[in-house]
Amino acid sequence: MASAALRQGTDMIEKRDFYIDGAWVAAKAGTDCDVIDPSTEETCAVISLGGQADTDAAVAAAKAAFPAWAATSKDARIGVVEKILEVYNARAEDMSKAISLEMGAPIDLATQQQTPCGPWHIENFIRAAKAFEFEQMLHEKAPNDRILYEPVGVCGLITPWNWPMNQVALKVIPALLTGCTMVLKPSEVSPLSSIVWSEILDEAGVPAGVYNMVNGDGVGVGTQLSTHPDVNMISFTGSTRAGIAISKAAADTLKRVSLELGGKGANIIFADADEKAVKRGALHCFNNTGQSCNAPTRMLVERARYDEAVETAAEVAGKIAVGPTSEPGRHMGPVVSEAQFEKIQTLIQVGIDEGARLVAGGTGRPEGTNRGYYVRPTVFADVNNQMTIAREEIFGPVLSILPFDSEEEAIEIANDTPYGLTNYVQSEDAEKRNRVARRLRSGMVEMNGQSRAAGSPFGGMKASGNGREGGVWGLEDFLEVKAVSGWG
Repeated sequence: MASAALRQGTDMIEKRDFYIDGAWVAAKAGTDCDVIDPSTEETCAVISLGGQADTDAAVAAAKAAFPAWAATSKDARIGVVEKILEVYNARAEDMSKAISLEMGAPIDLATQQQTPCGPWHIENFIRAAKAFEFEQMLHEKAPNDRILYEPVGVCGLITPWNWPMNQVALKVIPALLTGCTMVLKPSEVSPLSSIVWSEILDEAGVPAGVYNMVNGDGVGVGTQLSTHPDVNMISFTGSTRAGIAISKAAADTLKRVSLELGGKGANIIFADADEKAVKRGALHCFNNTGQSCNAPTRMLVERARYDEAVETAAEVAGKIAVGPTSEPGRHMGPVVSEAQFEKIQTLIQVGIDEGARLVAGGTGRPEGTNRGYYVRPTVFADVNNQMTIAREEIFGPVLSILPFDSEEEAIEIANDTPYGLTNYVQSEDAEKRNRVARRLRSGMVEMNGQSRAAGSPFGGMKASGNGREGGVWGLEDFLEVKAVSGWG
């Protein structure tokens, strides 16, 4: 098993099997795929990419398991998820090692931020499910009308590499709690954590066929799930480009499609913001090596604080150490792959060529590194919103700083983007903060460094997608609404 290999510290992990119908089974139409350690650029594992026969087998298992699982009581489903939480906590170290190895999170970041996403969401979903009424009276004037919330059916869950357990838990757990069955296709770039996750669900006693996992790429298993006539819903997190392709592929079978896509968040820092606002925003942008869809990558600063903000952000970037994932500490790790590294390098050069002022970082690897997909923490000043670096999601440690002169201009710049995931507002004036938050075209707004509370919905507008994950909204995403009259 992959987790056993991780525990024993062996050099190569071989995990070609898929988890289908309650068992680890050999691929029927698999092709080998190397998993690359982004710290060393060396192969650390080999998995199989599934083919149509593997996808069909997993979907068939989920379809067969659906009637019985959908008929289980809410309490029974919660009991299974509570057992998942227990086993997950026991396997937390294995999970942290897998995430660190596969996607380049330094081990402390993997242990303190990445792995804890799992129990955080599991606990929040258990709380939401306990309070959720799957049968409700329409209203007091219609006592014999019932609204029934029923599972949507077989779900294809397609997850990304950047926060593996965050996204897997946000999809698998509400699907389980609502009575759906599923096939998970994790990113082929970071599959090891989902192998550990599948072992956890197996040990927790999830009934055979309810949860299945097939490794594959987007063109293969991703498309096969999106077009499969027996899949009722696709829940996808990833790039806007891929989300559009999935929507088109799913259209012929009229399946529900829930999308959590890219972002280009604006962090509006007014002159009256607290003194730590700029440092906080820069560190947030660079967290997880900038590989977060909700990263505040556009820092909009009121003119009176602009020069100071540029200096502070450059200083923050200059102090960030970059190093291997195996070493403890608060340093920044590599980006996930060669493709991401090359994309980021290209966009940094485009920023320079288009006239943005480079105040920290730049192209090339950080000093002292010659292998690994390491990127220099980079800050651009004097950016305008027409520049490529202000419009495209770079998905790396690159911060663009733009000045503004009025509240109206700040809102206009913030909204002038195809995306609409998360925006940020920093001001000591509560009325102004609230006023600005109402006008920002994004699914989420975070103000003065305060994170959204447990159970808050995660999702965006425009090119950032159309679904909501987390809390009661996350449950509702996997439910159909049935109206019944004449209830006895």
